[in-house]
Amino acid sequence: MAPALILSPPTSWYTSADHFAREMECVHRRSWILFGRADELPKPGDYRAIDTVGGPVIVVRGEDGAIRAFANTCRHRGSLLLSGSGNRRAIACPYHAWSYRLDGSLIGAPTMPPAGPGGEGFRKQDWGLHPVRCEQWGGFVFLNFDHDADDLVSYLGDMASTLASHRPEDMVTTWRIELDVRCNWKLLVENAIEAYHTGTVHAKTVGAQKSVELNTTGNWVCIQVLSDTSIAVLGEAPAPFPTIAGLSDEAKRGTYFTMLMPAIQLACAQDCIWWLDVRPVAVDRSVLTVGGCFPRATAALPDFPRHAALYYDRWERVAREDAGMLEVQQVGLSSIAHTPGPLSPREVALAQTYRWLEERLG
Repeated sequence: MAPALILSPPTSWYTSADHFAREMECVHRRSWILFGRADELPKPGDYRAIDTVGGPVIVVRGEDGAIRAFANTCRHRGSLLLSGSGNRRAIACPYHAWSYRLDGSLIGAPTMPPAGPGGEGFRKQDWGLHPVRCEQWGGFVFLNFDHDADDLVSYLGDMASTLASHRPEDMVTTWRIELDVRCNWKLLVENAIEAYHTGTVHAKTVGAQKSVELNTTGNWVCIQVLSDTSIAVLGEAPAPFPTIAGLSDEAKRGTYFTMLMPAIQLACAQDCIWWLDVRPVAVDRSVLTVGGCFPRATAALPDFPRHAALYYDRWERVAREDAGMLEVQQVGLSSIAHTPGPLSPREVALAQTYRWLEERLG
């Protein structure tokens, strides 16, 4: 007896603004999202201001060396405090000059009267920046707007142990780009966890790939693209960088393409890690961040910049090929004649993501 067909989700999942709003409320603002890497903020005072599903956020390394995150909004009248990245000894509002320490506490509020003898009235200790949950694993920094959500390690499940031999905590970030993609965020997620499309969309770059699905526990799914050598560069020549020291036999079989729900992919090859992070903006618009990191010993090699350019080229070219295809898919989904189609046996991980979303959307 043939197995029952598994269908893709209803068209409304990709085209309905109401459904998108429900996903933002029930999924993205209650899940761990990726900021980037801790080594991107190496010194006290280093910060980066980012846009997130919960609004603008500042991530900063404090004088004590700890990395913290705060809502990027002044406690006075809500002005944006910082933009871009840099280094600050304190955070000052450009509107009325309220200022904050790197730990978020309020330093100064010009002309605000002091508290009364009984502590009533304005007290600086009551008006620090709103904190955003910020936790780390493997050198990656994650944020969460839900203070009742599981801690990061629990959320990861066995993803941490599966990727342990890659030693991500010993890596250094060397590259990142950001792409504006005119498609629903789920299309980017779906594309990232199936190798069914690579022989067509990437016929002139990575070509057809063979993959297997991993059994996972926790809030992630994974396929492994099988290859004895790193697929993080294009062409027939072997990848120029050495295999990560201590890599497990399982990891040497090929590249793990993980998807930490709802929208973070870590692609873990034998010599590096690169990631794709999807930020939903509208029902038909997403921002895709692609970044990469290497073992510190690799990044210290004298010819590293020349060889690393091969990796950057592969990561960007393939990401742009996918983005172009997914924008075409989004247009097709707008047809009133579209109905859900059957998944291929090579798209098992997609079915897992749909079940995960259904559980959270009710």
